[in-house]
Amino acid sequence: MLKKIPSAQLRLGMYVQEFCGSWMDHPFWRAKFLLATEAQLSKVRQSGVHELWIDTDKGLDIETGIPEAQVRVMVEQELEHFATMPAPLMPTVPESGDDVGQALELIHRSLPKITTMFSDARLGKALDLPGCESMVDEICESVISKPHALISVARLKRHDEYTYMHSVAVCALMIGLGRQLGLNDRLLRKVGLAGMLHDVGKAAMPLEILNRPGKLSDAEFRVMRSHPVRGHALLTEGGGAGPVVLDVCLHHHEKVDGTGYPHGLAGEQISTVAKMGAICDVYDAITSDRPYKRAWSPAESLRQMVQWKGHFDPKVFQAFVRTVGIYPIGSLVRLRSGRLAVVVEQNAANLLAPRVKAFFDLASNVRVYPREVDLADAALGDAIERYESPSDWRFTDLDELCGLKRLQSGA
Repeated sequence: MLKKIPSAQLRLGMYVQEFCGSWMDHPFWRAKFLLATEAQLSKVRQSGVHELWIDTDKGLDIETGIPEAQVRVMVEQELEHFATMPAPLMPTVPESGDDVGQALELIHRSLPKITTMFSDARLGKALDLPGCESMVDEICESVISKPHALISVARLKRHDEYTYMHSVAVCALMIGLGRQLGLNDRLLRKVGLAGMLHDVGKAAMPLEILNRPGKLSDAEFRVMRSHPVRGHALLTEGGGAGPVVLDVCLHHHEKVDGTGYPHGLAGEQISTVAKMGAICDVYDAITSDRPYKRAWSPAESLRQMVQWKGHFDPKVFQAFVRTVGIYPIGSLVRLRSGRLAVVVEQNAANLLAPRVKAFFDLASNVRVYPREVDLADAALGDAIERYESPSDWRFTDLDELCGLKRLQSGA
């Protein structure tokens, strides 16, 4: 499993996969190697390289310095703890294929409006806040009545529509997380609007940087890091956005350990809504395909995020886990019955027992006719043994199996 870390957290026994920045910035003729000596460690720390990627399958992990297999067990235990802690469960209605279709239709109605909003902002025109609020009302109603349908569909986005679909996805995630935190309807709509407008500052970014197909240079990244401040200025000049929206726009890249930007806020200096924005923004970003990086699956993304100590507020992240489930729709899991399955529907009363679609028999190593299994049905005697990383298998149709990719391509 690849993980990006600050060079200050590098230790002996880690496997260096890649240095961030130009190859001229580091003193090693090869980028992939096991860090075995103090001399190598000292070289990295003195080179000026600030960040690098490690492969925890080939070396030690960052947080504990223990092998990846043990880290995975600890991650699963922590997520299961989050999922089973007492918390208010919001009433929901069973979801169906029609619910997913309605969610997709809502996204298609919203996308042109959001595209226009960003175009207007780029041209210096005032934002249509009433129009945005109308979209948020629709998204809010969708998330309340069928919480996982819109969130699941919204992550399926093409490269060329990422900026706009990201606004819809973060809006939906913020509303879902707000419900789990017990916010009233008025505040739900405010955090939803904040999610929709959190990245409006990207409209002020140079297109050659915003549309860069590869990784940004350090100079380009410094420009991109200005988008929260630019967005806050746009919203302030236009008026009417309100403190919640302004706060999330300005501070959704802050981290609780103080290493975020633009102000390096830490702990309680960061508001709850900004902490919500940070989690929702990162989750949607890493579950989306980008030109320079393939998406992680929803379940894999959660397992990465839970290891990033110091990034997110623990209590808000716990609520987020309960919002999407520790096995979000589209997750690949291994069943006690010896089959692989994909998660198709959450069970709000028991996040460890979703509805799945079993499609692969491990004993015979062959695909079988997909069959839905309700793991909450005790009579079936089946359960999830563990999460499986899709990168370890060659299945290309997991989204289609759980009813998502077909609807996306049929748009």
